[in-house]
Amino acid sequence: MTKQTDYSHFSMLDLFSMEVKTQVAILNDRLLALENQSHHHEDLAALMRAAHSIKGAARIVQLNSVVTLAHAMEDCFVAAQAGEIKLNATNIDVLLAAVDMLLHIGETCEGNPNPQLPDEASIQALVSAIANIGNSQPVSQAIPIEIPPPQPAAESPWVVPSSQVFNTEEKPETIQNRVVRVGAENLNSLMGLAGESLVEAKWLEGFADSLLKLKTSHTHLSGLLEGLQELLSKQRSGHLIERQIQEKMSAVSQTASECRQLLGDRHNEIELFCQRSTNLSDRLYRQVIATHMSPFGEAGQGFPRMVRDMSRQLGKRIQLEITGKSTLVDRDILERLEGPLTHLLRNAIDHGIETPQERLAVGKPETGTIRIEVVHRAGMLLITVSDDGRGIDLEFLRQEIVRKNLTAAEMATKLTEAELMEFLFLPGFSTAKTVTEISGRGVGLDIVHSAVREVGGNLRAASNLGLGMTFYLQLPLTLSVLRTLVVEIANEPYAFGLARIDQLIMIPRSAIVVSENQPFFMLNEQAIALISAHQVLELPAQVQNPELLPVVIISDRLNRYGVVVDRFIGECSLVVRPLDPRLGKVPNISAAALLDDGSPVLIIDIEDLVRSIAKVLSSGQISQVNHTTQKAVVKNYKHVLVVDDSITVREMERKLLENKGYKVEVAVNGMDGWNAIRSSDYDLIITDIDMPRMNGFELTSQIKSHEKLKHTPVIIVSYKDREEDRIHGLEAGANYYLTKSSFHDDTLLKAVLDLIGEP
Repeated sequence: MTKQTDYSHFSMLDLFSMEVKTQVAILNDRLLALENQSHHHEDLAALMRAAHSIKGAARIVQLNSVVTLAHAMEDCFVAAQAGEIKLNATNIDVLLAAVDMLLHIGETCEGNPNPQLPDEASIQALVSAIANIGNSQPVSQAIPIEIPPPQPAAESPWVVPSSQVFNTEEKPETIQNRVVRVGAENLNSLMGLAGESLVEAKWLEGFADSLLKLKTSHTHLSGLLEGLQELLSKQRSGHLIERQIQEKMSAVSQTASECRQLLGDRHNEIELFCQRSTNLSDRLYRQVIATHMSPFGEAGQGFPRMVRDMSRQLGKRIQLEITGKSTLVDRDILERLEGPLTHLLRNAIDHGIETPQERLAVGKPETGTIRIEVVHRAGMLLITVSDDGRGIDLEFLRQEIVRKNLTAAEMATKLTEAELMEFLFLPGFSTAKTVTEISGRGVGLDIVHSAVREVGGNLRAASNLGLGMTFYLQLPLTLSVLRTLVVEIANEPYAFGLARIDQLIMIPRSAIVVSENQPFFMLNEQAIALISAHQVLELPAQVQNPELLPVVIISDRLNRYGVVVDRFIGECSLVVRPLDPRLGKVPNISAAALLDDGSPVLIIDIEDLVRSIAKVLSSGQISQVNHTTQKAVVKNYKHVLVVDDSITVREMERKLLENKGYKVEVAVNGMDGWNAIRSSDYDLIITDIDMPRMNGFELTSQIKSHEKLKHTPVIIVSYKDREEDRIHGLEAGANYYLTKSSFHDDTLLKAVLDLIGEP
């Protein structure tokens, strides 16, 4: 039995609002289809049912004015079905205005027990206008639709201004998910748990591999035992001891065989469990990700209406084609894309597509076409927005760049098409001769570019003069899962989002050139500045100097940089986990994640990293990356062990010493400290007195009585400040006996400096 959604907590007005929004989407789509003469009989039937549903819902909540309006629309659609009237574009303007009125009323009723409805005069004016549609002569033809030549919207009082049709500041409502409502915080937590579950399941693969190695070793051991038994059997001595050895060896071989069989069975079982667990975790992970995805068509519901109304307003004929409406996209990305896509569509309508007369004059069909294509490709979301309009004259664009003093004339002549197009995304740059209320090509493209970059995507443009303009948006499928390149920097993993990487390359040191203290190399006849990831991330310098340097090439709008890392680890899809907000903005880091083996990895913030690189380059303090004769400078830090059972005291001492440059390790009690001292080399021991398992006096005595450790200096730091305790500590062999009040001055640091010197 299908589980029904619980609507008991919704008010009747909330339910009415949901019904209106659902039916309004149908009315908008079908009216636009009707205008394009697409399956008119089915469209009219769907329109009639939608208006009838709104009328019934309005009657239940006693909104009589809505009942009247919906009834007038229903009568109009019924008359069109019967062939009594024919609907032209002006009539559809009236009906779309009524649809907008219904949507406005539905939104007003949502969550509002006392909605303020529009005045009766406005609704009655629409009812009268719809009724006047029926004044046309009856016709008997089967096609009850007529589309006159386009005319400016000023001649049609029912065309809604474009600023009201699609408001980029306040996003239109989409159809609510009728199945379940999940809070964003809960959904993000569930997604994080699903990712961790997948990581844990993958750990089993390594465990199964280790069992396989154990099985191999066990088989080898059994083989050795069999060989030994064979050698013993060749001995022809009849001594009792040899017979006993043979009997024992036979028993050992039998036991080893049983163990091998048991181990093999368990290994097979763990492999099956590993497969099931990984499969289950992967399904859980994908299902959770799917709950955060929506079809692209949900976000694009308002686009056909916007294109239709704007083209009518400008006296143009434009049709919008959307391919891939069912393509799933992260809801967060969908929300952020509405504004950018609206800008691109406005530009295409206003400045891209020509008027019907201009199109006919150059041999084009009078109806222009704008296409939006949405596809998944190579683990990325690709959105292409193209039109068959006039395109951009590259030579004119080149002249505009020089005129605006953005580059020298000589340099402008060498710019490629891709480089010229990048100027369109600069703030305030425009090639439009006039800026209209609807758009100005170039004015909004900076906003589009910034919005796409914010979600980790790329935007590029291409133009074919006289044939149209195309924009390519490359985006991640979801903000919750990021496809990354994992690299190693200073023995730690870091992740770069694949969408923001221009290129990966291994360059020989001989290809690096230094000019004005700036290392760079040439790639496709372009100079790429090089900088070490260690320097920009402020990490310890690399000790090794390989002949081939792994370089990640990243860029902003006009500059490209090569970031030298230690090595490429590989490509990996990571479940993004936000950093703790208490950390604030961590420089050059955007988030964190877990690798398949459970180890943490930091995700690089490319935008922030580019800014940091520019800052380092401008300072001129650049570390060289091409010194083949460079010798690694290994600093021998003084090694200190802190032994204390109080975590507060341990950490205070550790931080105090590390801030001065000493390398510090800690132990939680005397026995733990004694084990650490015997297994590692320390320049100094700092210990408490009262600790479990072994106190500080006993630990000091053990150190001073040990042949190899007796010369290691010891400092006792204790709350006990009695003279007898001080004497006891010094008699045990401590070099200094300090009280814990020494944290508040330089006494401890002076004692450390006196015993082992500078770090």
